[in-house]
Amino acid sequence: MALETHLSGNDDDHLFMQQALAQAQLAFAAGEVPVGAVVVLDGEVIGRGYNQPITSLDPSAHAEMVALRDAAKTIGNYRLSGATLYVTVEPCSMCSGLLVHSRIQRLVYGTTEPKAGAVESAIQLLDQPFLNHTIERRGGVLAESCSAIMSEFFAQRRAAKKRLKQNTPPPQ
Repeated sequence: MALETHLSGNDDDHLFMQQALAQAQLAFAAGEVPVGAVVVLDGEVIGRGYNQPITSLDPSAHAEMVALRDAAKTIGNYRLSGATLYVTVEPCSMCSGLLVHSRIQRLVYGTTEPKAGAVESAIQLLDQPFLNHTIERRGGVLAESCSAIMSEFFAQRRAAKKRLKQNTPPPQ
């Protein structure tokens, strides 16, 4: 399946990615890595989520996982056939596997994740021939905005660490 990375095309992709960015802002405000996601079926948002592994004490509470759980509850089925997941950052291996198991039809993501991205960056998990489900995908939608919120979050985190270090008295 070819990976589309240009920005032209579906205006709905931009609209729904903006909603995923709003979810990422909620994660940012909660002190979580700012990744947001929405699940759309037949033009309607059926699930929302943002990263919350720290606040929920759940290592699986990635934005994709939270949004897909919400969507499954909304429609009363763990299979999300025909749905599209919009997420601000390229999914990791756990979340990529979840997309296959939930039967998401389409994945749209904003920015790549060079260290742990499992769609195009670190590995191409969704291209493996042993998988029993294929997913259409499009990357690079509102990539600058999706990347900017991540950069701002980590810049603030580094600045806070630096301030903490500067205020720490030297060892005696």
